[in-house]
Amino acid sequence: MTQHNSLVSELRAVQRKHGKFAALELLIPDLSGILRGKRIRPNDFEKYCKDGFVFCAGTTLLTTLGETVAGIPFGEMDGDPDLPAHMVPGSIAPVPWAKKATGQVLFRLSNDDGSAFFADPRAVLERALRPLQKMGIKPVMATELEFYLLDANAEQARVAVPLVPGSTRVQPGPQVYHPDDLYEIENFLNDVYDYCDAQNIPADAAISEYSPGQFEINLQHVADPILACDHAVLMKRAIKAAARKHGYIACFMAKPFEEDAGSGLHIHMSLVDGSGKNYFSQGREKLAAPPFSARLRHAVGGLLKIMSESTLLCAPNANSYRRLRPDMFAPVEPNWGVNHRAVSIRIPTSDERNLRFEYRVAGADANPYLVTAALLAGVHYGLKNKCDPGAMVEQGARIVPKLRIPNRWDAAIDRFSRGKVLPEYLGKDYCKYYAMNRRGESMRFHNTVTELDFDWYLRCV
Repeated sequence: MTQHNSLVSELRAVQRKHGKFAALELLIPDLSGILRGKRIRPNDFEKYCKDGFVFCAGTTLLTTLGETVAGIPFGEMDGDPDLPAHMVPGSIAPVPWAKKATGQVLFRLSNDDGSAFFADPRAVLERALRPLQKMGIKPVMATELEFYLLDANAEQARVAVPLVPGSTRVQPGPQVYHPDDLYEIENFLNDVYDYCDAQNIPADAAISEYSPGQFEINLQHVADPILACDHAVLMKRAIKAAARKHGYIACFMAKPFEEDAGSGLHIHMSLVDGSGKNYFSQGREKLAAPPFSARLRHAVGGLLKIMSESTLLCAPNANSYRRLRPDMFAPVEPNWGVNHRAVSIRIPTSDERNLRFEYRVAGADANPYLVTAALLAGVHYGLKNKCDPGAMVEQGARIVPKLRIPNRWDAAIDRFSRGKVLPEYLGKDYCKYYAMNRRGESMRFHNTVTELDFDWYLRCV
């Protein structure tokens, strides 16, 4: 059976289980990780499954505002051309929050000759994955997403929960890990889990995070980085839908409030060899608890080596850099340690089977496909070149973070543009146009006159 016929069978099976769809949403992540696409009607369902379709290739290169940038191909300058598009097998699912029975499916773009389109985030991640695949190594990973729940009816952004009992006032203090905060949003959480179950998204534990109204939902590990990133962008969509239903706005900005904690996209990753054994645990040296091999040290060394070069992928927007402050419990320097949450790369408490690292630099606003591509690049580069990560931060050690990665948007764009490692893994053209995209948006952002300009300067200058 061909892949196209398999898609028809998959569509029919999903509709037998969930009812016939009145519409099918076709979705693709863009450069910022924003899902874009279109809806089709039932008479086109099977045709699109069998024959594919064409779609605007420049969709994958848009700014956060959905605009094209001068000088980047597949935009206004060259006529905004279409390219062949095909659905991603295994991604057809219902949209439980739709008023009418609706389905969704991810799709990807290809060149006219059938090869992967360089700017499709899935293709960028696939390219970065190949060097490890050639070594017979498979990454296993999962993401953790932090977010705020805001009051959808407020005139200005403010958290919606938790409240002081018997009042409409927000509970002061972080109250991190307080179970009552989860009871207060129980109906919202129930819907999130129901939506994720319907869409085969392996949503896992939920916690109340460090600031009022901030929460985290984890995803289960899978042995496919691309699928793990699919899970991340689709769970974010499900969380936003559940929030709308309950009068909230799910906010994934990296730093929505000046003096409250930022929201991160934390990635846990391990490697397994062809026999399914943990690659980091083999040939171990007793250097830490638990013992781990030089392989983990080299992988971490590679990640630290390219951390400044890859900061732009982890902090892609102007707001991202409000999170990267030494005084806000955010990772701001290339350091690592065992069981220590103040470092950029944390080795969680684990055993030989699940030995892994947690990468803590990325904000919740980052594109998970591109962050993961950067991680795979750093890991392979470190293994290949036996990079030394230097001394680790000891468990329980008190550190004063020093800002050693770019902490301003344009500085990060400059560092990314000068990078020598990432272009070899992500593609030189993609890195070039990614930097142009971010620089174009940066120019527009900084040219915008805001209320703050008047508040600070109208009377004084």
